[in-house]
Amino acid sequence: MYLLQVLTVSLNPALDREVVVSNFRINELHRINNQKYSVMEPGGKGINVSLILSGLKIPNMAMGFLGGFIGSIVEQKLRTLSEFITTNFVYVEEETRENLAIIDPSNDTITEINSLGPNIDERALMQFERRYSVSLKRAECVVMSGSIPPGVPTDYYLKLGMLAKAAGKIVVSEAIGEHFEIAVKNGVFTVAKPDLRSQNNYLGGNLNTLDDFVDAAMETVKLGSKMAILSYRIEGDVIATSEGVWMLKAKAHIERSHLLGTGDSFVAGVVYKLLKNKNEFLEAAKLGMAAAIAETKFIGKEFISIEDISKCTDAFEISRLR
Repeated sequence: MYLLQVLTVSLNPALDREVVVSNFRINELHRINNQKYSVMEPGGKGINVSLILSGLKIPNMAMGFLGGFIGSIVEQKLRTLSEFITTNFVYVEEETRENLAIIDPSNDTITEINSLGPNIDERALMQFERRYSVSLKRAECVVMSGSIPPGVPTDYYLKLGMLAKAAGKIVVSEAIGEHFEIAVKNGVFTVAKPDLRSQNNYLGGNLNTLDDFVDAAMETVKLGSKMAILSYRIEGDVIATSEGVWMLKAKAHIERSHLLGTGDSFVAGVVYKLLKNKNEFLEAAKLGMAAAIAETKFIGKEFISIEDISKCTDAFEISRLR
């Protein structure tokens, strides 16, 4: 039995299916000839962080909503994957969603198809809040990441974040959309990382130029976050704290087909460092960047170790932007 350090919140978990298909084309039949190129595992951004933290030997509890046969598979696999993960999910009537990622290393592409998720009723919300409030007392850090399913109010991240912040916890979030921005605008996150994979619209503006990303990162900090992390193109991240703005950029080219799970690895690296010193934000971003680069060494999501991360601490450059 390990002492709980991190609480991860995945309001919309999934059963993730990852398939590797070279030269993938629509309207054609593709066969997977090697079983290792077809993987089924628990998913959702918070759960992904739980899995990576377990590889770093950080005891954590995964929370959220699960439903039906698929939900039971997600929880069962989570419990068997690592002794560092405990689960505390609320079950609902509708099925947990399934997500599909088609990785094509030949054309350097990732095609993702994500489902909507089950409907969450008022009873389930109240049950989750009770469990969350009790579990919160045991953790040092809360990670809330990903989308919200139907029925969850758009201010729910704000509500959960306010509880965690009032309890003096480190609160880290990666998401996109109104539910994320409401919480950002109320300054409840210690670290805010907008998930810009599907859109470049954040805080009411389109992010096109580097200055756009810098301004958005600075605005996030101005609104109350201690650190903002914004992915800039494939190989770089804009980091803002109250002390300035920096660019972390990988020295080597990173193939797009190796990007799956890198954002979650970045978050896990940040959490790992902040658990050791909750005020070293730039150093936490550096470790997050090293973790993300370590993840790119693999196709698909992987349990990276602290040794893997240590090998990548010199794999990126840092420059001050403001």
